[in-house]
Amino acid sequence: MFGRGMASHLVKKAVAASVAAGAALVAVLALGATIFYALQLVVVPLAAAAITFLLFAVIALAVALTVVARSEVENEESEEDVSGLGQRAYMLFRQRPILGTVAALAGGWIFLRNPALATMVAAAFTEKSHGSRRRR
Repeated sequence: MFGRGMASHLVKKAVAASVAAGAALVAVLALGATIFYALQLVVVPLAAAAITFLLFAVIALAVALTVVARSEVENEESEEDVSGLGQRAYMLFRQRPILGTVAALAGGWIFLRNPALATMVAAAFTEKSHGSRRRR
């Protein structure tokens, strides 16, 4: 199903993302230790630990509030009138590409196992809507 190049490209991206996350974790831990030891020169160790904790808690709160505010703005923009199944699928792939890919693969697997179901779905998509007719 997947091409060899596509799978290796995804693996390389996953490895690069995990390496970047590990480097960021080490950098944050080193920053915390540096701040703690710098504060320990000025105040007692318990106060230095408390101040370091408070500083990182404030930073985490600021980042969380920024992400929440940004996601609310994106949700307001994306809550347009999505009426058709095709538009809903497009929005799913656009907002959550991994979930959309898994859903497409699962749908393909179901259609492969049951061709009659695939025929019914294709007929439903190609059937003209009867809602626009008026009775006289």
